[in-house]
Amino acid sequence: MASSAYQDLLDRLSSTGVQLLAVSKSKPAEEILAVYQWGQRDFGENYVQELVAKQPELPNDIRWHFIGHLQSNKVKYIAPFIYMIQSVDSLKLLLEIDKQAEKNQRTINCLLQIHIAREETKFGLDERELDDLLDAVVAYRSAGKLSHIRISGYMGMASMTGDQQTVHREFSSLRSLFAKTKSTLPADPMDTLSMGMSSDYPIALNCGSTMVRIGSLIFGERKDVH
Repeated sequence: MASSAYQDLLDRLSSTGVQLLAVSKSKPAEEILAVYQWGQRDFGENYVQELVAKQPELPNDIRWHFIGHLQSNKVKYIAPFIYMIQSVDSLKLLLEIDKQAEKNQRTINCLLQIHIAREETKFGLDERELDDLLDAVVAYRSAGKLSHIRISGYMGMASMTGDQQTVHREFSSLRSLFAKTKSTLPADPMDTLSMGMSSDYPIALNCGSTMVRIGSLIFGERKDVH
């Protein structure tokens, strides 16, 4: 982990206006604190139990983003402090986030996760499911509900492949879908397109990403835990 690598990343992003999310899953609090001291404030975690354990040990002004698959019954554990949930893939989950946000007298930012990769194991909404979800949100909002969530945009993960054309095609499809549908919710910001990780973020930048999720380029490669 080197501050020079982090600074190089910031320098590359500075001219683009793209936001950097430091993916800190599996990293101990002391390593996260070191990156915080370099000036980073947005950190992404994949596992509820791990996030809940780390959050009290670290500064209160960290903006925590949940980027892993989230079960509805675990929302209550992160609702008191989470800044953004990037992996919303169902109306059921969105309703639970709204419920828990209201209990905590908060508004929680959400991204809708869109399935763009070839791998079936990845989570996310397809285009038809997205349309249905957006229609449902409009209906709930007209009834005065879903007032404690803010839908800020979309998140997607490209296929794990060395074929850059495939990755470019998948990111471009998400950018097109974002452009086509973001006006559906005029009351929400819909200004965030979270796509691109350590291995493919340059392609994501070319395809219009506004936020990249970077782990290994900042913290170093994850070590397997046995």
